[in-house]
Amino acid sequence: MSGTFVGMPAFPKAAHDAVRDTTLRANLRHATHTIRDKRAVAVAELADWAALREAGRQIKDRTLHHLDAYLVQLEEAVTAAGGTVHWASDAAEANRIVADLVKATGETEVVKVKSMATQEIGLNEALEAEGIRAYETDLAELIVQLGEDRPSHILVPAIHRNRGEIRDIFASEMGEWGRPAPDGLTDRPAELAEAARLHLREKFLRAKVGVSGANFMVAETGTLVVVESEGNGRMCLTLPETLISVVGIEKVVPTWRDLEVFLQTLPRSSTAERMNPYTSMWTGTTDADGPTAFHLVLLDNGRTDTLADEVGRQALRCIRCSACLNVCPVYERAGGHAYGSVYPGPIGAILTPQLRGTRSELDASLPYASSLCGACYDVCPVAIDIPEVLVHLREKVAERGGPGHRLEKAAVKAAAWVLDHPAALAAGERLASRTRALHPKRLPGPGASQWTESRDLPEMPAEPFRDWWKRNRT
Repeated sequence: MSGTFVGMPAFPKAAHDAVRDTTLRANLRHATHTIRDKRAVAVAELADWAALREAGRQIKDRTLHHLDAYLVQLEEAVTAAGGTVHWASDAAEANRIVADLVKATGETEVVKVKSMATQEIGLNEALEAEGIRAYETDLAELIVQLGEDRPSHILVPAIHRNRGEIRDIFASEMGEWGRPAPDGLTDRPAELAEAARLHLREKFLRAKVGVSGANFMVAETGTLVVVESEGNGRMCLTLPETLISVVGIEKVVPTWRDLEVFLQTLPRSSTAERMNPYTSMWTGTTDADGPTAFHLVLLDNGRTDTLADEVGRQALRCIRCSACLNVCPVYERAGGHAYGSVYPGPIGAILTPQLRGTRSELDASLPYASSLCGACYDVCPVAIDIPEVLVHLREKVAERGGPGHRLEKAAVKAAAWVLDHPAALAAGERLASRTRALHPKRLPGPGASQWTESRDLPEMPAEPFRDWWKRNRT
C-alpha cells in the first residue's frame, strides 16, 4: 500500500473492497465500539457537559468571526517571546518553509510529534525529496510509517491493524529504520510498546530538529499546546535544539480561560479520559531550557475559503477528537482509507471537500459518504452540525452537474412539470393503480437495483387518494 492518498478512487469504489474485508471490519468494530462506550461513560460523569459543549461552540464561532485579529495578536506574542512566525498560504509553501528551516540547521533528519497538519500537506514526502528523513514518534504513526501504510483514523491512525499485524511490521521493518525489534517479539502489548520505546529512544537523543503540530494556540500569550497520551510528544518538544510547529490557522483560541473548556471536552471525547496524561505547553524560547530556536508556520491551505462559507465554516470548529468517527456506521464498515484523506469519517467528509475543493471525483463523492443519521452531531463536543454541512456540500456538487446529476436534474424537472399539471398527475395515478399487479418488486438499472435489493418498494394503492376522497368526502 502506498503511503500517500494521491490517485485514490472515489469513495464508493474505494469502500467496495473495504466492506468485504472481514479482518478490517472486525478490527474497526472492536476498536470503535470500545472507545465510544468508554467515552459515553466519561461524558456522563459531567453534569455540565451540555454547557461545556455550548461554551466550546461559542468560543470557536467567536474566534472564527475575528480570526484575523486573533492571528495578528498571536504573531505579536510569539515574536515577543523569541519565536519566529511564518505564513503559508498552501501546502507547497508550508513544505518549502519547513525544508528550508531544516536545511539551515545542517541536519538531515527530524523527529515528529503526531500532527494532522503535516500529514495534510504531505510534509514527510516533501522532506524526503529534499534529502531529509522524518521519523514519526507517536506509536500509531510509527506503525503506519514502518508499514508504508496510510493513517485511517484521526486519533488512532493504525486502528485497522491488529496486534499480530503490528508484531509482523515491527519484526520486519524496524531494522530498516534504526534499532531492530528484539528477537522473539510476540504480540503482547507490553512487548510491542517496549520495542517501540527502545527503537525511538535513540532517535529522541540524536535528533537536533523537532517538528510538531499543536492542538491549540493561545493568542494572548503566544503559547502552543499539545495534548497526548504517550509522552513522545514531550520528548520531541523539549530535546531538539530547533522546534518547528506547523499549525492550521483555525487552532487559535483567544485566552487561557477559553482553553479551559477544551481541556475538559477533548480528552473525554477522544480517549475517554478525564484528563490526558501529557499536556505540553511552550511559549517562544527560554535560555537553557528546551529548544533555542522556535518557528511557527501558520497554515491556511483552504481554510480561508472554508471560513467564507457561512454554512461550511463550522467545520473549522473541529478539535480533532474523532468522536464522530467512532459512532459513524459508514466509517465502521468502510474504514478510513476509503475517504482518501488524512481526515476520514464524518468530519473528513465535510472538511476535506472544503479544503481541497470538489473538482476531483474523490472529493465530490465525500459529501455522499454518509447515511445522515446524525449520530456524529450528537457526540461532537463543539456541536458541528455535520449533516447540515453534508447536505450543503451535496447541493454544491449537484449544481455543478455531471452524469448522475444530469439524470437527477431531468427527473426533478419532469416531476415538476407533472405536479404543475393536475390532469396529467391524476391520469398517471390512475394508470399506476390499475397496473399495480404488473409492477416489479425491484427497480431496474444500475443504482436503482442496488437500492431496492434491501428495501421494499411501497405497495401501490388500489385507487388514487383523490378518487377515494371524491367518492367518500364530497
